[in-house]
Amino acid sequence: MASNRLEKVSSATRIPVVVVRGDVTPISSSGDVVSADEADKKLEAMGYKPVFRREFSTWSSFSFAMSISGVYGSLMSTWIYGLQAGGAAAIMWSWIIGGAGAWALALSLAELSSAYPSSGAMYFTLKFLAPPDQVPILCWVSGYINLVGTFAGSAATEYASSQMLLAAISITSNFSYIPTIHHVIAVMALLTVVHASINTLPTLWLTRLTSGYVVFHISVLVGACVCLLVQTKEKHSLKYAFTDFQPSSGWNPPGFAFLFGCLTPAWIMTSADSTARIAEEAKDPSRIVPKAIANATTFTYIIGLLFNLVLVLCMGDPLTLVNSPSGQPVAQLFFNAMGRAPAIFFTLCGFAVMNLVAIPGIQSGSRTIFAFARDDLIPFSHIWRRISKRSQTPIAAVWLYACLEITVNLLGLASDTAISAVFNVCTVALNISYLVPIICKLLYGRFERGPWHLGRFSVVTNVVAVGWNVFMCVVFFFPTRLPVTPENMNYAIVVFVFVGLFSVGFWYTHGRHFYTGPGMQIRERAVPTREEEVVVVGV
Repeated sequence: MASNRLEKVSSATRIPVVVVRGDVTPISSSGDVVSADEADKKLEAMGYKPVFRREFSTWSSFSFAMSISGVYGSLMSTWIYGLQAGGAAAIMWSWIIGGAGAWALALSLAELSSAYPSSGAMYFTLKFLAPPDQVPILCWVSGYINLVGTFAGSAATEYASSQMLLAAISITSNFSYIPTIHHVIAVMALLTVVHASINTLPTLWLTRLTSGYVVFHISVLVGACVCLLVQTKEKHSLKYAFTDFQPSSGWNPPGFAFLFGCLTPAWIMTSADSTARIAEEAKDPSRIVPKAIANATTFTYIIGLLFNLVLVLCMGDPLTLVNSPSGQPVAQLFFNAMGRAPAIFFTLCGFAVMNLVAIPGIQSGSRTIFAFARDDLIPFSHIWRRISKRSQTPIAAVWLYACLEITVNLLGLASDTAISAVFNVCTVALNISYLVPIICKLLYGRFERGPWHLGRFSVVTNVVAVGWNVFMCVVFFFPTRLPVTPENMNYAIVVFVFVGLFSVGFWYTHGRHFYTGPGMQIRERAVPTREEEVVVVGV
């Protein structure tokens, strides 16, 4: 058909260019000529052919990065860590210190994403940062660790979203209804299917969805803070917020427990890699993507600090929040301070925010699966790398990712301990997969910076990111409460060791026989597959 613009691959060794209107300048579906020609050429030079529409602008990329962090909803679901770690002071100082470490990590990743923009994100950067003989195994192992951390994080988001909806229902019933794990899992599965269905839409529609997110998110944050400050009759002082430490973890010295509160900023602020995965859908990825990561992380750090402060000033007795029948301390705080109707409203706002975290989460995760399948990194790659002619997106990868999320959350039916182990491994797995390319950058000196970089602060920022996050990865393997029992034991170390052993074992039994690194399989295939012979632009 005339509306379908096609180009065939003339040889297995040539990386094709998508031809549009007689040249190689991509056109967005809105009809605007975009600055993506250079980006497509760079992508080809790195070993890949362009297959996505470049619809993400500066604003929509920033909004996407903000939606991934979802500070309002994410704080609601993880605030319990700081609360149990030591109360007000632990909440505030863990965000200030832990957030600074997470910020350094995000800036380091932004710099790498500018130099090597690809859907493979940090896994792909190792092709350029590590010694050539180490690239295959490093990419393979860190890629699998990253994938597990990614879908574990997305699964946790869906789970938290389900909990918030049910918490709002519990408040509506005046706590006569107490959510069960079966209710949480059922709602989670339904939400995941809805979010995956949305991700089968063309990229243009996804950018429109995320573009309005920032305005909604900021409005909710400001509204919640103002209402809390106005309606809370007895507020704590600033001195209380930064000095009142009430450890209840059993750790000795008690100050060690404060470190567990750092899981909250680590969880919220270390998803910069997710934004890097839309690089092949951004109009000028070497500039737009790193700016989105840096600006969104900085903004999240600041507004997260302010929101934490308001919550601490208005929280009343911490014990009433820890023991909330709804299972959501922040929802209970809203109820105590403002009454039932406002609590329901702001809890449902948290639910809405978490949905807007989950949707781009699936988009980002499906691009990870697509990137790995494109490099033959995962089984049945020929299925998962297919691009839909209708939406120009990897729909098969979307549904595989959704199935992985649901499968992980089904562990909740076995026990809270099992599901917590998977959720807890998310931050550690992601951080380690991020630290590998940063360490390679520091050790081997192969990095060639892109248009966006940290300049003379690059090495210092990288060192801070590595030092702090290596330390925190160790801390996050510890149980958060003593004495240790089978119920409160942190089994994240077991999950992580299993993932590490599996990826290494799978490499030696399978991967090493054919895998040579990212962007190499397309060049080396003697005969292109049917999906690779034709690239369709438009419908």
